[in-house]
Amino acid sequence: MASSCRALSANLRPLPTSSSARSLPHIQLTSRFFAVKTDFSSLRSNSNSKRFRFRRTEASMAEIVTPKSRGPVKVFDTEEDMAVSLAKYTADLANRISLERGSFTVVFSGGSLVKSLRKLVEQPYIDSVDWSKWHVFWVDERVVPKDHPDSNYLLAYTEFLSKVPIPSGNVYSVNDALSAEAAADDYETCLKHLVKTKTIDQSINSGFPKFDLMLMGMGPDGHIASLFPGHPLVHENEKWVTFIKDSPKPPPERISFTLPVINSSANIALVVAGAGKANPVYIALSDVSNSDVLPVQLVQPEGELTWFLDKEAASKL
Repeated sequence: MASSCRALSANLRPLPTSSSARSLPHIQLTSRFFAVKTDFSSLRSNSNSKRFRFRRTEASMAEIVTPKSRGPVKVFDTEEDMAVSLAKYTADLANRISLERGSFTVVFSGGSLVKSLRKLVEQPYIDSVDWSKWHVFWVDERVVPKDHPDSNYLLAYTEFLSKVPIPSGNVYSVNDALSAEAAADDYETCLKHLVKTKTIDQSINSGFPKFDLMLMGMGPDGHIASLFPGHPLVHENEKWVTFIKDSPKPPPERISFTLPVINSSANIALVVAGAGKANPVYIALSDVSNSDVLPVQLVQPEGELTWFLDKEAASKL
């Protein structure tokens, strides 16, 4: 088992510390309570929203309680404000858990999620976060070489990993030399080894790996990871890592954590921006009934689920 994990780490290039990233400014939010103002007029009033509760907690953010909220739902004036708050949330969680456990396991998805982490490479986080304690994983990956434009690893490396001093041996990428099925088996073997060595915690309730933080986006169809609406993989409940060869979104071959692994997480942040994703956000958080359950509706972690939405994504609530 150990050889599988070493092989994964050996694929990685060194992760240099970016001196330019250290000089970028940090935007400080003002923390105070006040009533919702007219700049949230895009949050539509309807029969469902009468049951929503809004609370202003920062100058650019409101918290919403909806019929299906399982944790905080944070709505921001802009995607930039959302990125600032996400950086603070992630850094605070990482530092607290690193002190408690001596390590911090974090899972990335692809798409716009990694770009939303851009504030973490700025001050004060670039110097205040103990990056040596981070262990980085992927909730899903496309079965392509690491230097391919579709690679989730390449996106994470370009936008984030190359700018922070996380040890290369703590970054567990998918083996791109294997087939989809073999890569899924190999990644699951690696996870089981890291659970056995207590690098990754294990859920007492489910027996699945319990990551400290899973940072996830959502597709406009309501998919999460590479679990798509109506696909049989949504119902996989035994494997830790599975594979798909007929993804409705290209590229067709991918590997993905299964839903039980996702839901064993201690913390999940669902980060969603843009009007094109407003409908699945509405379905997931309101009490509307739909015949086909979206994968995002099945995200019910053991720990806390926090939504980070810009006001366009929240526009139908």
